[in-house]
Amino acid sequence: MKILVCALALVAGTCVAQDAGQFQPAETNVWGAEYPRIDSTGRVQIRIKAPDANKVKLNFWSGPKVDMEKQPDGFWTITTTPLVPGLHYYVINVDGADASDPGSEAFFGGSRFTSAVEIPEPGSTYYSIGNVPHGQVRDVWYESKVTGSWRHAMVYLPPDYEAQSKKRYPVLYLQHGGGEDETGWIRQGRANVILDNLIAAGEAKPMIIVMACGYARRAASAAPNRDEMMQSFEDDVTQALIPFVDKTYRTLADRDHRAMAGLSMGGFQTFQITTKHLDLFSHIGGFSGIGGMLDDRKWDLKTDFNGIFADPASFAKKVHLLYFGVGTVEPERFMTRIRSLHTALTEAGVQHVYWESPGTDHEWQTWRRNLKGFAPLLFHPAKSL
Repeated sequence: MKILVCALALVAGTCVAQDAGQFQPAETNVWGAEYPRIDSTGRVQIRIKAPDANKVKLNFWSGPKVDMEKQPDGFWTITTTPLVPGLHYYVINVDGADASDPGSEAFFGGSRFTSAVEIPEPGSTYYSIGNVPHGQVRDVWYESKVTGSWRHAMVYLPPDYEAQSKKRYPVLYLQHGGGEDETGWIRQGRANVILDNLIAAGEAKPMIIVMACGYARRAASAAPNRDEMMQSFEDDVTQALIPFVDKTYRTLADRDHRAMAGLSMGGFQTFQITTKHLDLFSHIGGFSGIGGMLDDRKWDLKTDFNGIFADPASFAKKVHLLYFGVGTVEPERFMTRIRSLHTALTEAGVQHVYWESPGTDHEWQTWRRNLKGFAPLLFHPAKSL
């Protein structure tokens, strides 16, 4: 059978015929769904039924935005040009209204549940489930007097947690980005699978990972602004979440065995919290997000980030790992600030690790790669950077 392949060239009025046998259901589909389908080049076929619609458009948030073509049977179809490896959010616009694809699982991104398709990265297995011991992901609630509410978090326990009943573990607090939630690092980022594989290979220490909801408002606060929400989240982490985790799980409850990292907004939160609480944290990571200045001025390492970089020797004694990274094709506002901080820290002699993910944007593939590089560096105080 031949399926009409309408790629971006459709805009110019050209289409090509393609053998449908090359395409396979995406791993992000709901059970039994044939579409979306992908091929080995990264092209995606979408097919939905909307017989009464007049116009249907496909909108990949970081990719093709094209008209779909109506077929005689009432289905609308499209085949995209190749997409880069990773997870791609998309919606289908039916006569002006955005809708999810019923064949796709739903992921919370962009402050909504939306469809997504996973394009495999050739040769990469670090975020694929394999024949290795697997940890557990627990869905937990903790009471916060800061917010006056019960708050939700996801907790990853390493594979030997249950078997080693007297063993205690270091903890990584890992934060999602803006528009996503505490499920993101598991469902989209596959943090548990990445850690399972790293631990099995002996590349990372067994650790607990805590992923909390990054949105917080103080009790009785009607409509807090961003700064108030950031402060509320900081207080929730330091006054409610950490005590809950240390009481509930077998943690090594000291700063030498406590880390925090996050992507985008979560990176901003990480730098705000850790640089003000070096009594609690000794490992810091920012993936496409570092916080600090919000304008284009140069970094002032004497005062920025609460002045922790003013004395490089003192900083090195307190912070065992400072890591930040970015994708090479991210928007300039991320690239410029993060690269400039790397330059400023290098010139000042401040010990840190900086890494760029080749060919990736402000997306989960960048952050998966960052976690893969960051986790093996954790909890080795004497390790040279």
